[in-house]
Amino acid sequence: MMIEENDVFPYEAETWGVMVRVLPEYMDDESLPEDHQFIWRYTVQIENNVDQTIQLLKRHWEITDARGRRTTVEGEGVVGEQPVLAPGESFVYVSGCPLSEPSGMMLGRYAMRRDDGEEFDVTIPAFSLDSPHETARRN
Repeated sequence: MMIEENDVFPYEAETWGVMVRVLPEYMDDESLPEDHQFIWRYTVQIENNVDQTIQLLKRHWEITDARGRRTTVEGEGVVGEQPVLAPGESFVYVSGCPLSEPSGMMLGRYAMRRDDGEEFDVTIPAFSLDSPHETARRN
């Protein structure tokens, strides 16, 4: 997927010189609200702003729905890849998240390794999963 200059990533976090940007989108055409199936697509851009080549090794996601139910997802790489990014390079991927509630949030981290063998975690910013089917709640 190519990132266009006018694409806006409303969520971003930088850790140790690695920028992570996220753009979530509610997928109305794939969701079935009457069956409590709400689907989001999210685009992630990972940008290497450090002076060493880095590799994404693992991912850790925490997904929370509107009722506070939390799911943890962990695994090797992202979308079947463990991308290697030279200084100044970016990697973009698209994935998805189903929920049984009309809203929720996601956050997480990537385990990365530098050329010198040092491993470190990079924050994935918390981002909101909002659908047009969410009803306002009073506190």
